[in-house]
Amino acid sequence: MSKMNANSSPNTLSALSLSEQRADNSVIDVRSIPLSLYIHIPWCVKKCPYCDFNSHELPIDSQLSMYDDYVDALLLDAAMQRPLAQGRKIISIFIGGGTPSLLPIAQYQRLFSGLRSCFEFAEDIEITMEANPGTLEHAPFAQYLEVGINRLSIGVQSFDADKLKVLGRIHDPVQALSAIRAAKAAGFARVNVDLMHGLPQQTMNEALNDIQMAHDAGATHISWYQLTIEPNTVFYRSQPILPDEDNLANIEQAGQTLLQQLGYSNYEVSAWAGESDKPCRHNINYWQFGDYLAIGAGAHGKVTIDCHADRGSAPSKESDKSENDLLAESGIYRFSKSRLPKDYVGDIETETSKSTQNVPKMVGWQAIDTDELVSEFMLNVLRLHGGVAWALFEQRTGLKLESVTTQVDKLIKQGLLIDSKTQLQPTLLGQRYLNQILRAFL
Repeated sequence: MSKMNANSSPNTLSALSLSEQRADNSVIDVRSIPLSLYIHIPWCVKKCPYCDFNSHELPIDSQLSMYDDYVDALLLDAAMQRPLAQGRKIISIFIGGGTPSLLPIAQYQRLFSGLRSCFEFAEDIEITMEANPGTLEHAPFAQYLEVGINRLSIGVQSFDADKLKVLGRIHDPVQALSAIRAAKAAGFARVNVDLMHGLPQQTMNEALNDIQMAHDAGATHISWYQLTIEPNTVFYRSQPILPDEDNLANIEQAGQTLLQQLGYSNYEVSAWAGESDKPCRHNINYWQFGDYLAIGAGAHGKVTIDCHADRGSAPSKESDKSENDLLAESGIYRFSKSRLPKDYVGDIETETSKSTQNVPKMVGWQAIDTDELVSEFMLNVLRLHGGVAWALFEQRTGLKLESVTTQVDKLIKQGLLIDSKTQLQPTLLGQRYLNQILRAFL
């Protein structure tokens, strides 16, 4: 990583030539923006006390028809969002939850058959599925590969039995190790392992042991992040005793050192890619302010609209006209879907042997205004330790570079941003004080 020369005067953004600045804030080449797809599977066996995601425990009277109805809704949702692709290929898919590995393999086969007929997939598409070791005793790993899923993210959190109990996890250390090894043996070349640190009464040796065990089991990528207490969780209402700030800092520093020694590269705040792997393309697209469609209960998407673009297809028959009317005005939009699975699936009416289903509704569709565009862009890209090219700011927001010159020049002088005309990148100091950088753009 390059370092700032304290003796040199900063190269301010105002020094950029006019030819490098957009004359029209509203012009964005949508075709140049990568497009991903997020799929949310909302059920889990048991809600973890730290979890604030949109997840719901499986109903006691759950039946296989529940999965049929949900996949039907996912496919209707995808058909409705097809025009939003505007002719672009899907470069990555991430299946999150909840616990996506609860969905039967037959449903994944049906889901991906429908998605491939709805969207065009990139030839080298990355498809990640989150998996819980506690639901993988009989996991058809090879069948996941056949469907097209080529990357697994296994939610281990810890290999310590006592810590797993405190976290409310339904698996034990043996199941966690077995899941990683089985995925590798089945042919998954890319296996991420989610680990938490700063757990209740966790020692440094316990945290380092988690990293070492994940590596020894075959993890090609490790997401190593600190447990945080979020509102609307059991831990928020009854907070456990966590390590103090000094111990947290020591654990983090020692863990980063061990990960580096094991050959992992820290490309984002909590993401470490191993020597045989590469950064997660789907998450990189989020952090580079790319576009992503979203299907499933509570799913959130972000899409750039060019009302003059060739969308590559006519509105689908399943779509409400009101939904497609949203394509009429250019801009950058966020949207979301109904949170509760029953609301997302909607009412099903049976007529003889046929069933009809309402298209899942958008409960939020809102243009991102100029001030929010700047802060949201910075919130994402500055998580990347290597930063991004300044050109991406204009390409993804449609705003002129001069709109942030004052803030950037000040941050360069404070030693928080790299002194560069071409690269937006935090310094080593800036990585430590990322929130201070972000506050400058609020």
